[in-house]
Amino acid sequence: MNMPLAQTGSFGTATLTIDPEAEAARIAAALRSQLTGTLRRRGLVLGLSGGVDSSVSAALAVRAVGAKNVFALFMPEDDSDPESLRLGRLVAETFGISAVVENIGPTLEAMGCYERRDAFIRELVPEYGAGWACKIVIANALTNEGGYNISSLVVQDPEGKQTKLRMPPHVYLGIVAATNMKQRTRKQVEYFHADRLNYAVIGTPNRLEYDQGFFVKNGDGAADVKPIAHLYKSQVYQLAAHLGVPEEIRRRPPTTDTYSLQQTQEEFYFSLPYDRMDLCLYGLNNGISAEEVGRAAGLTAEQVGRVWTDIASKRKTTRYLHSGPLLVDAVPEI
Repeated sequence: MNMPLAQTGSFGTATLTIDPEAEAARIAAALRSQLTGTLRRRGLVLGLSGGVDSSVSAALAVRAVGAKNVFALFMPEDDSDPESLRLGRLVAETFGISAVVENIGPTLEAMGCYERRDAFIRELVPEYGAGWACKIVIANALTNEGGYNISSLVVQDPEGKQTKLRMPPHVYLGIVAATNMKQRTRKQVEYFHADRLNYAVIGTPNRLEYDQGFFVKNGDGAADVKPIAHLYKSQVYQLAAHLGVPEEIRRRPPTTDTYSLQQTQEEFYFSLPYDRMDLCLYGLNNGISAEEVGRAAGLTAEQVGRVWTDIASKRKTTRYLHSGPLLVDAVPEI
């Protein structure tokens, strides 16, 4: 870790305590240096989702280059929670950022995003259509003795009845492939505005998301700078409080806001709430025993071991997301 952490006698939540003012100043200085040096850009563009990560990134951008040099986008689509747009606007107003709404729903419709997704769902639920909703959920790492990340489809009919189904691999991959169009379309819009303004694009993953590959390649994974990728999620919340991110956003449970059914991040990917995942990830990264991590996170050592196995599996599976295009031969001039 490069940031100042609390010096404590035993491992626990306090271990992840940072000096938020020092860290905010350090990140802002790094952003200014990256913009004027490597990137040679005049300002910063980002999408505001109404979540804590994009809100903190926006606040740091303003601190780095001033509100007049930050431009934000709200990019709802047909499955978006209306709260995301309202809270995104609240962030822009709080920090004085210019912003516009770019509704990507019609674009996704034209590309067949929703129809392609629904066609795969109808292989399992032939009647799926108007008035239905869906999400994907993952097996809980604490009870997943086999070590495989098995995902299931949850559908809700127009009367509100939910059904959970196992998916054959081609159905899972098809649904995810169609859904990934959302993140890639948003990134296209961000880069349009970045190009016209000569700005750089901010990516907003925290350390847990960055480490575990919780992003779409050439979608929300694409960015020029990622100012909070080194911060554990609990540290992002510390910065949020210090920087004045509205409390309403800080209280909002982390969501994917990708599927038409409400879905938490632990349902979809992490299996545990972020605060316990942070402790498990930090413990693994810093050689802390499973027993000590378990005491801090309210888990048994065996459960911590399963979480660590899940972390290692996700790192292996998603490593390619961090890679650039592979070349046959190096091009030494570049």
